[in-house]
Amino acid sequence: MIAASLKKAAQKAGYDIPENLAVELTEPKQKSHGDLSTNLALALASNLKKNPREIAHRLTQSLEPVEAVEKVELAGPGFINFTVSRSWYLSGLERLISAGGAYGRSTWGKNSRTQVEFVSANPTGPLTIGHGRQAVLGDTIARMLEATGHEVTREYYFNNAGRQMRVLARSVRLRYLELLGETVDFPEDHYQGQYIVDIARHIFEEKGDSLKDAENSDFFQESAESIIFDEIRKTLKRLNITFDVFYNEKSLYESGKIDEVLTLLKQKGYSYQKEGAVWLKTSEFGQDQDRVIVKSTGEPTYRLPDIAYHRDKLERGFDRIVDIFGADHVATYPDVLAGLTALGYDTDRIRVLIHQFVTLMEGGEVVKMSTRRANYVTLDELIDEAGVDVTRYFFLNRTSSSHLNFDLALAKKQSDENPVYYVQYAHARICSILKKARDQGFDSGGGADLSLLTGEEEMDLIKGLLEYPETVSRAARELAPHLISAFLEKTATLYHRFQHEGKVDPERRVLTENPSLAKARLALCGAARVVLANGLALLGIGAPERM
Repeated sequence: MIAASLKKAAQKAGYDIPENLAVELTEPKQKSHGDLSTNLALALASNLKKNPREIAHRLTQSLEPVEAVEKVELAGPGFINFTVSRSWYLSGLERLISAGGAYGRSTWGKNSRTQVEFVSANPTGPLTIGHGRQAVLGDTIARMLEATGHEVTREYYFNNAGRQMRVLARSVRLRYLELLGETVDFPEDHYQGQYIVDIARHIFEEKGDSLKDAENSDFFQESAESIIFDEIRKTLKRLNITFDVFYNEKSLYESGKIDEVLTLLKQKGYSYQKEGAVWLKTSEFGQDQDRVIVKSTGEPTYRLPDIAYHRDKLERGFDRIVDIFGADHVATYPDVLAGLTALGYDTDRIRVLIHQFVTLMEGGEVVKMSTRRANYVTLDELIDEAGVDVTRYFFLNRTSSSHLNFDLALAKKQSDENPVYYVQYAHARICSILKKARDQGFDSGGGADLSLLTGEEEMDLIKGLLEYPETVSRAARELAPHLISAFLEKTATLYHRFQHEGKVDPERRVLTENPSLAKARLALCGAARVVLANGLALLGIGAPERM
C-alpha cells in the first residue's frame, strides 16, 4: 500500500524507479521515527545525481494520502518516515480475529501449478541428517506455496539402476554369504553399515540358503531396494512429510525419453562425438567447457537423465518448478539448465535452491551418534535424540545458504534458550490464560472493544501480529522458511513482554478487574495464539496447549 503510493509519487515527481530497485519499508530503530521508514530517496540519488533530501522532499510533496498513514516526515539525509494510524492497526486486528486459521493465507499464486522436487535420495541406505535438512526445507516450502494459493505437487526422483545399485546388491549378497558361514573378502568401496547385514538377515530368514549359488544379484537388489525405500518412507512420515509422486529414473529409458533428448540435441547441433563419447555444447550457454553426456562405454552421465527428467517436468505443464539440492550440486545443475536451453525450453520457470551441509554438534564437538549404520548420522537417530518438532525447527531457523551447526545440547533443552521451546511455550502460555479466563467466568466471546488497547506493549504486539501475512508472502516468494521462524521468535518475545507487564503492574494484567478491558486483552491473546499456531503449522510443527 505505502510502497505502491511511493512508486506513484516518484512517477508524479518525474523520477524513474529502475526495475531492479525494490521500494523497501523497514521498521525504524527508534519509535519516535514512526512505524515504517524508506530509503528510496537515497537509493535514487546515485542514479539521478541529486541531493537525496531534495528527492525525499519532492516525493513527500507528490505523495497522495494513504488511508493507513496519519503522518509523513523527512529525517536525516533523506529518509521518509511514516506513522500508521492507531485505528488502522485496530481494524487489522479485527480482520485477524475474523480470519482465524485462514489468517496469513493469500491467493497471489492462484492457478499456478508448482512442482517441488526434494530429498530424491537413491535407495542405497538410510536418510542422513543432510537429507533431513533438504526434506524439511522442501516440505515447508511446499506448505508456504500452498498457503499462498499455489497448486503444489511434491515429487521424489530416484534412480534404482546403475553402478550404485549393483554395488548395493553385491554388498547384500556378500553379507548373506557371511551369514551362511562363508569367509568373504568384503571390498572397501561396497556399502558398509549394519543396515546391509539386517537386509541380508531378512533375506536369509525368508530364503534360507537357497540363494547361495545364485548367478545374479537381482533378488538381492530388489529386496534391498524395497526394504530401504520402506524405511525412507517411514522416516519421512515421522517428520510429517509425504509425496504425491515418486518418479523412477528408469522410466525415462523405458519410455524412450532419453533417446528423444539425444536425437533432439543432435538435430539442433548442440551435441557431438569425440573420443567415443557424446558431448553437450554447454560452452555455448555460458559454461566454461563442454560436458560429456554419454561416456565412451555407452553409459550416460547423470546430466543426460537429469535433462530428460526436467524436460518431462516442463512438458507436464508446471508453471513453476522448484528444485532443492544439496551443496554438492552447485557446480552441476547449470549443465542441466544449459541442456534444456539447447532444447529450446524456457528455464525461467525453474528455480534451484541450494542448501549447505549440516554438522551435528554438542558441547562444541562434532558428534558421531553411532557407528552402527556406517560413518554418518542417520535422520532417524537425530529424531530419536531431539524429537520431531525440534528437528524440523532447527533445520529451518537458518538461511538455507548457510552451513548449519545443529546444536544437539541446545535442541534437548526445555528452556527459553531453545528457540522452538520458546515459541511453543508462548502458545501454551496463551492457551493457559484463555482457559483460566473461561474457568473464572470471564467473557472472551466476540464483540470486544479493541479501542481499549492503548498500552505500549499491547500496540507493539498488535503491530507485530499484523506483519504475519506479508512475512508469509515474502517467505514464499523468496523460498525462505527461516523468515517464518524469525517472525515467530519475534512474536513470542512481544507476547512474553506483553504478559510480563501484568506482573509489574496489576492494572496491566490480562484478567484485570475491568471486564471490558479484560475482554479486549483476551481478544488480543486469542489473536496472538492464532498467529503462532498458523506459523508453527506452516513449519510443520505442533502448537501445544500445555508444556
